[in-house]
Amino acid sequence: MFDVAKIIMNEQNSIRIDAEKKIYIDPYHIEDEPHDADYIFLTHAHYDHFSKESIVKIVKSDTQFVFPKNMGLQFKTTIGKDYKFMKVVPDESYETDDFAFETVKAYNPMKPFHPKMLKNVGYILKLEDTRIYIAGDTDLTQDAKNVKCDIALIPIGGFYTMDYKEAAELINVIKPAYAIPTHYGTAVGKKSDGDDFKKLVGAPTQVVLKLFV
Repeated sequence: MFDVAKIIMNEQNSIRIDAEKKIYIDPYHIEDEPHDADYIFLTHAHYDHFSKESIVKIVKSDTQFVFPKNMGLQFKTTIGKDYKFMKVVPDESYETDDFAFETVKAYNPMKPFHPKMLKNVGYILKLEDTRIYIAGDTDLTQDAKNVKCDIALIPIGGFYTMDYKEAAELINVIKPAYAIPTHYGTAVGKKSDGDDFKKLVGAPTQVVLKLFV
């Protein structure tokens, strides 16, 4: 099992995974300038998930980007075309030089913020025989309920995504070994949502709070 201590949360869906390669997902409000990203995964184009100000602090010459196909033009005009990149669509399997991953649909069925037609994605990274699901901005959907993973990072703040009650319902369906709540306590959701989410999640899942602790 991948060590959850090596999963670092910043805010919103800004995640760093310190595996053999350093992997960032949706970097946002990065303060330091380590220029250490081997991979940068983007779930969609909203400002708090695709932040040039943060990307320029972590990117290096050989960083590889992964992002939804619908972001192609925006990526080219915002970041440039001098980096290695992979454009992806939902419900597919891919391989980098270092690990495999899958994509999962991420959308709002009844809200306008993340329409299904844009084909935004969440990711399942396969690291050290562990399936790590980063849901991105999504509501509680059947696609999310079909995910098989060992570690799940899911939004709980509500409004733009599922709220903590819906997130707990999802975790109690997919039953990962660990659940890490994301996307709350800043733009949306209360800081206390993490504790409320934890109370609703049942065995065998262990909830690990990494924001506001």
